[in-house]
Amino acid sequence: MTDLKSLTQQAQALKAAGRLDDAIRCYRQAATAFPRSGVAEHNLGAALGDAGRHPDAVKHLQQALAKGVDAAETWLALARSLLQLGRLDDAESHYLQALRRKPELASAHHELAQLRWMRSGDRDAALAAVDQAIARTPNAPGLHLLRARILEYTGDLDAALEALRRALSRWPDAAPLLISASHLAVMTGRAEEGLVLAEQVLARHSDDRVALTAVAYACLASGAAARAAEVAARLHAAHPLDQSALALLDTAWRLLGDARHERLYDYASLVRSYRLNAPSGWPDLDAYLQDLASALLALHPFQTHPFGQSVRHGSQVADVTRAEAPAIQALEEALAEAIDAHLVHLGSGEDPLRSRNTGRWRIHGIWSVRLTPGGFHANHVHPDGWISSACYIALPVTVTEPSSDRAGWIQFGEPGMPTQPVLEAEHMVQPEPGTVVLFPSYMWHGTRPFGGSEPRLTVAFDVVPD
Repeated sequence: MTDLKSLTQQAQALKAAGRLDDAIRCYRQAATAFPRSGVAEHNLGAALGDAGRHPDAVKHLQQALAKGVDAAETWLALARSLLQLGRLDDAESHYLQALRRKPELASAHHELAQLRWMRSGDRDAALAAVDQAIARTPNAPGLHLLRARILEYTGDLDAALEALRRALSRWPDAAPLLISASHLAVMTGRAEEGLVLAEQVLARHSDDRVALTAVAYACLASGAAARAAEVAARLHAAHPLDQSALALLDTAWRLLGDARHERLYDYASLVRSYRLNAPSGWPDLDAYLQDLASALLALHPFQTHPFGQSVRHGSQVADVTRAEAPAIQALEEALAEAIDAHLVHLGSGEDPLRSRNTGRWRIHGIWSVRLTPGGFHANHVHPDGWISSACYIALPVTVTEPSSDRAGWIQFGEPGMPTQPVLEAEHMVQPEPGTVVLFPSYMWHGTRPFGGSEPRLTVAFDVVPD
């Protein structure tokens, strides 16, 4: 009989190769063959959680604890699955259990802070566990970095930068601190400081992807467009499918007046709206949208936005694909004709978008956003996408009616970082319920704030070549 170590190594290799279902079968074989092993139960439960099979994940992770495993990683994996099942109090208590066993476990601190923030919108609540950990262990630079990121994600960029400056006085060569401080300096109007900090890292790590990105951001913000173009070109050459590298390169081209920007951001041919089809089982699109809206809203338990995303004044559900509601399960069917039509419209070509068009596609993640009045999306791109989207399910009247300020419209072309000179949006599209807007993932896009008293409900997804 194969031993536990061999089965575990085989499953790990399958998981690393992206064959998660095969890895789960292998982990399950190990758990069956070695029924007393808490480690085998942990491995199976964690893999099930990675696959989004959270009820089964909880069962096996709880069995791992019952069989004597008391690792912080088991408590953390269990907390994650409980969170996805909407058991928020249980998730919070399990994050705390993980931190009791590993007080400096950064991922647990990050996720606990995010959970508390999304539930309450209370910055002090989000910071509490991290502040306690820093008081116990002040010489852990990772905790100081995390504290600064929490301050940034909850809206206090100046305080976040000051926290990083203090940390850098103690750890002046710490690359993660330098990169984060560079980013915050740029975003708070201190581009020259940001460039100095980023160049320190690049001097030691000349091909580092994060350092090159930070230097490009700082150059764009300080008016050094030619230097930004050179750095972004290096990034794009090394990582040709990274849509954020392409966005940085195009932003430099636009600042330089390079005609390649007009071709890459050809809004007339690359940004299009399509009407959804009612999937089988619904008499018409309106009936489907009503059911879809109800199903999506049931997935939104939070008061405010997650960390590190474009959403402001709203909530986001990171993955709706495994929700059991029939309307959500039918979503890909409702979208398929629009995606097929868009690929036919794009055709073939040599540019970064059309050169990847084989006519075959798959969806790479679907998420849902509920914006409250005053909410918006900060300008951003989708680094891992190919074609991105905004699909409108339910909209307030203030968005669907004509307005001079284009409240709630999606806008394209305004970069997600300061530039010198300032670059404004070049193209806007008015949302309509039951439509999906498709556009290249490298295009800067965001949403203008809207007023009134009604929320705005959307789904978004990335398409990649299959």
